[in-house]
Amino acid sequence: MSVGNDGTDRVAEASATAPGRVLVVGASAAGLATVEALRRKGYEGAITVLGDEPHAPYDRPPLSKQVLSGAWEPGRAALRTAAALTALDAAFVLGDAAVGLDTATRTVRTRAGRELTADAVVIATGVRPRTLPGSAGLWGVHVLRSLDDALALRAALVPTARLVVVGEGVLGSEIAATARTLGLDVTLAGPLDAPMALQVGPVVSAALAGLHRENGVRLRFGAGVAGVTGTAGVAGTAGEHGRVTGVRLAGGEVLPADVVVVAIGAVPATEWLADSGLGLDNGVVCDSRCRAADGIYAVGDVARFHHEHLGRAVRLENRTNATEQAAAVAGTILGEDRPYVPVPYFWTDQFDAKLQIHGVIPAGAEIEVVEGDLAARRFVARFTHAGAVTGVLGWNMPKQTRLRRQDVVDAFPVTALAH
Repeated sequence: MSVGNDGTDRVAEASATAPGRVLVVGASAAGLATVEALRRKGYEGAITVLGDEPHAPYDRPPLSKQVLSGAWEPGRAALRTAAALTALDAAFVLGDAAVGLDTATRTVRTRAGRELTADAVVIATGVRPRTLPGSAGLWGVHVLRSLDDALALRAALVPTARLVVVGEGVLGSEIAATARTLGLDVTLAGPLDAPMALQVGPVVSAALAGLHRENGVRLRFGAGVAGVTGTAGVAGTAGEHGRVTGVRLAGGEVLPADVVVVAIGAVPATEWLADSGLGLDNGVVCDSRCRAADGIYAVGDVARFHHEHLGRAVRLENRTNATEQAAAVAGTILGEDRPYVPVPYFWTDQFDAKLQIHGVIPAGAEIEVVEGDLAARRFVARFTHAGAVTGVLGWNMPKQTRLRRQDVVDAFPVTALAH
């Protein structure tokens, strides 16, 4: 076994106890990153990757932007070339979903009837989008989580279509911006006061609302969505479920729509673990080493791990966490003993705005612009809560934002930092 540059002694020690076979359930960014981290750290045992989609691992952030707009063809979202995947010397079993896990034997059953047994199992099954009651099967109603979702929605976004996006979070706001750029009549609806109000606080979300309005997005905030309206279906035909005609708000108003995107969050894909005996509570419950049980780990969107600095369990749905947590899980599998304590990070692109957020912005946090000018939409803001810096947000100032990240790092105990 080769030895990495960092933690030489630990890795050398791990080589004696490394599992002979590793099974990664989920061919996602987190799953692939786990495989790469294992190989990078010198693991030479057998690795199998099980994925429910037929596609090789691809990246999700471009789905709501470049792939949805047509700027990228689907292949460009692939995370690695075929040659790079081959070089990992891992067996990829794609198009077959996991349906059960025996934790005692670490055996995963699949929909196709396979039984895959390993010495270490990594759960990387991600999340599934929430849906609106009564919308199942209705033509014109979409969610966006997978590559196939993005392509189906892309095909529906003809310039004459009236689009209503339900959900004012990160994904909904990105979809609204992309669709408006394509020339559609777009309405963004949700119960909060402005786009991404939960993620960036009232000052920045108000600025985002202004950006969307200036670009022609209709905003219908402050009212919950009760459901969708649609035509009656015709039994026995392709349109037997009917077609969407609008979105009904809680007060009774109906927003006309030819296409509706439901972006109201996601739930961890853990239904296949219902009988496994693992702790399931808004994700796979893990300790600070991302360990759910002996020889079983979770990574990425599906993992709810104990964050030692924050002192509570957290589940992070962002691309950066997928990579960083995968490295931590690979290290734990190989015998390293260090907690995973990331500084949360995500970014979003909407119209000409690139927002980058390090740390967290809790409700009631105070905001201070420390670089640039908020009115000019080019600034870095620092957020404090209870006297401590909790987050840094940059708007079209990536270099300065990266430097200000240190303000968040300094608020963490030095010994707790993972990177």
